[in-house]
Order: sequence, then structure tokens, then C-alpha cells
Amino acid sequence: PPGDARIVRARSIVKAFGTLVVLNGISLTVDSGQVFVIIGPSGSGKSTLLRCLCMLDAIQRGEVFVEGVLISRGTEEPGPRPDPADVRRLREDIGMVFQSFNLFPHMTVLDNVSLAPRLVRKIPKPQAEAQATEILVRVGLEDKLHEYPGRLSGGQQQRAAIARALAMRPKVMLFDEVTSALDPELVGEVLRVMRELAHRGMTMIVVTHEMGFARDVADQVVFMDRGTIVEAGPPDRLFTDPRESRTRAFLGKLLEREGGRRQS
Repeated sequence: PPGDARIVRARSIVKAFGTLVVLNGISLTVDSGQVFVIIGPSGSGKSTLLRCLCMLDAIQRGEVFVEGVLISRGTEEPGPRPDPADVRRLREDIGMVFQSFNLFPHMTVLDNVSLAPRLVRKIPKPQAEAQATEILVRVGLEDKLHEYPGRLSGGQQQRAAIARALAMRPKVMLFDEVTSALDPELVGEVLRVMRELAHRGMTMIVVTHEMGFARDVADQVVFMDRGTIVEAGPPDRLFTDPRESRTRAFLGKLLEREGGRRQS
């Protein structure tokens, strides 16, 4: 029903590119205020799942609901299509941050962050800039309002990209490996912003290889492999006592890699 506490719900999503099945029957539920973390090896379908949840990619089978309202039904799925007005309205409530920053290089940070609220939500420029400034202060960029993206570090650009998504006042934020393109010393500043969002109660779906972040912040962790959910559970249980052999193998390799980094 509308107003459902389950902000995002997916039922049996199937996504294929030609004969390659990338998602094979994915179902999940994300409650309001929950931090939902997705882990798994490269090529397991994690990023494609996020793109399907925010309707950047169409699905062949299954359904996606936001706040109990149908926003996506598979092209091969019987039944009525989602109401276009509902799709437009609820799509604005989903913010997504990608691996690449995708900032407009010819616009200042302030203009990048205030543009979408002005164009999409029709907020007057002075109000949009005031809101953008408030958010940029929250992510630690108060001294970069009038800088251009090319003059920022990678971590600063990614924080600006997060601020841009937040400027639309979304009800849920999707993060797709947002630290993977950053130098190691810049990762922490982005994770600090994400931890603060979690502390403030933002509903978040996060694809990441940052296991420390997942342990500390996640309410629910899902391990994906080959387009399916292999195992799910709270981080305390999944990281310390995984039930599936594939999960244990994946986490074991990550621990070996982290141990090698510490020794080096």
C-alpha cells in the first residue's frame, strides 16, 4: 500500500543483455532508515541491480515498488504497466551516486548541486543555492562552493556528487562503488560523509568492497554471485558465521588481501 514502511521492494527481478542473464530472480526489501549493503565479486550483478532499482535499466521479469507503488514491471511480465505519473514522481525520490563523478566541468560546485532542484523541482534559484550551500557545508565543501570540478581532488569531487544527489531531498540513496575510483588516502573522507548520512537516518542501498564500512554501518548485508542472492543477514552474523560456502570463500579472499596490504 502507499506509505509502506518498505521504501524499496523488488520481486523476482530478471535482467538480461541478449543471452547473458545478469540478474536471475532477485528479491529484496529495504525498510525506511535502513542501510542495506550489497557485496560480491565483480560481475555478480550488483551495479546492474542498482540501475534496475532506479529505472536506468529496464527489466525483463519481476517488479519494483517504491513506498508500495509500482514503478517498474518487466517487459515480459503480464499485468498493467506502472502509471507514468507515479514513475516520474517517485523517480525524483531516488538519488544515485556512481563510481565516476559526472559533474559538469564548466559549472561551479554550487551550480552543479543547485541545478537539478531548479530544473526538476522548480525551486527558485536563491532558495536552491541556499539549500545547496547547506548541503555542501554538511559534506565539508564549504570552501569550494565557487570552484570548478577540475580544481578538486577525487574525494572532493565525489563528495560534491553526493551533495548533488542529496539536493533533490531523496527518500533513498543508492551508492555504486563510490570509493573504487579514489586513491586510498581519499576513501576515508567519502566514507565519513556516508556514515554521517546513515547516522541521520537516510535510507541507503550501498554496493561496496569496503568491508569495514559494511560491518560498522549496515543493518543488512547481502552477498551476490552470478546474478543471485547467495546469502543475506545482519553484518555481525554474515561476517563472522557465513552459512554458505561461496560466502565463506569470498570473505576469506578479502581477508587475505587485507592482510597482505597491512604486511606490505
